[in-house]
Amino acid sequence: MPLNLVLLADTHVPKRAKDLPEQVWAAVENADVVFHAGDWVEAELLDEFEQRSRRLLGVYGNNDGPDLRRRLPGRTTAVLDGVRFAMVHETGQAKGRELRCEALYPDTDVLVFGHSHIPWDTVSPGRLRLLNPGSPTDRRRQPACTYMEAVVDGGRLAEVRLVEVQRG
Repeated sequence: MPLNLVLLADTHVPKRAKDLPEQVWAAVENADVVFHAGDWVEAELLDEFEQRSRRLLGVYGNNDGPDLRRRLPGRTTAVLDGVRFAMVHETGQAKGRELRCEALYPDTDVLVFGHSHIPWDTVSPGRLRLLNPGSPTDRRRQPACTYMEAVVDGGRLAEVRLVEVQRG
């Protein structure tokens, strides 16, 4: 049976937005597994994710204080239907990212990360898939705020889709 995933990072609530858009909350509530790659900013947002998610995987980011760091790891891993995931907030500069992450995460099929607010979807020479969903609240220099939806089916990552957050 396929697993529907939602990938998020850099929500920055309430610094960049008072709350997440309803479109994002609806995606979270409908997902089988939600990934959040850090920069929550407030523990209350983590509490709400825990209440609204069927299964939540999260890490802390550089903007997350001691309260979130006590509750979340800096890195996490999970195996979903045979696909090996890892998640971390920061991966360093874009140049050389694929090879660097391949070396750091040798037993991983998919690495989810955040920090830059820039969507990223690449595959390293060794077949590590690197995914950054951007930010649903702070687009920075991007044309739109974003998150990702993905499907794990039959032991593989069958689909990944970048989703634009609709304004208003």
